Amino acid sequence: MKEVLDFIQYKKQEFAQLPLFNFMRDQSIDPKQRLAWAPCAAYFIMNFGELNKYFLRVEPTEDPLQLIINKHTYEDDHHWLWFLEDLKRLELDQSLKFSEALRFLWSEETEKSRWLTYQLYRHTLQATPIQKLIVIEVVETTGNVMFSTAADIQQELKSITHKECLYFADFHLAVETGHTTGLPGIEEFIRNIKLTEEARIEAYELVDKVFAAFTEFTHSLLTYAEKYQVQQLSNVA
Repeated sequence: MKEVLDFIQYKKQEFAQLPLFNFMRDQSIDPKQRLAWAPCAAYFIMNFGELNKYFLRVEPTEDPLQLIINKHTYEDDHHWLWFLEDLKRLELDQSLKFSEALRFLWSEETEKSRWLTYQLYRHTLQATPIQKLIVIEVVETTGNVMFSTAADIQQELKSITHKECLYFADFHLAVETGHTTGLPGIEEFIRNIKLTEEARIEAYELVDKVFAAFTEFTHSLLTYAEKYQVQQLSNVA
């Protein structure tokens, strides 16, 4: 697995230079505006807990790798609660009629948020523990780029609003333990997993596919953030 994990880190460097993150790092833009894409990401974020519960987790199991994955899913299946709280703190929690909320969540603007969710379901449904682990590694890696960038914005906002976020903040980064799940020796155990040549090729392809899905997702978030000023977001549905 070492080569696959190294490949993920290589892809991370490319991912970190995507236009969305350049936008988020641009301090000439109002910090709240740099997080204005949050409503567009809601479908994916709200489904992420169910990805962990119903696609990644398998219980009961005696597979040592699946046991590691299961522990990870219990760490990651409730982060959507922090997202909801941050929508309030960022003043992105405007009221909508139920029909308007549904129209927004299934609109063309949020299509890539849904598509990313479905791609992750597709790649983890009936997948082997190795394949699930690879998906988790890519998700954690892309999340690290996103949340480390968002946490910097939160520090700017905190100095203005005196409000502390949870999802878009250092708090989220601090509890993201990744595949290690906080257990000693797990990192080495995973890196030392032996793959056949065929499995290695399939792993590289899976990494590329998941990164591609996240890349398209970020493009849609940037389009949304550039289209709507924060004060307009109550009228987007």
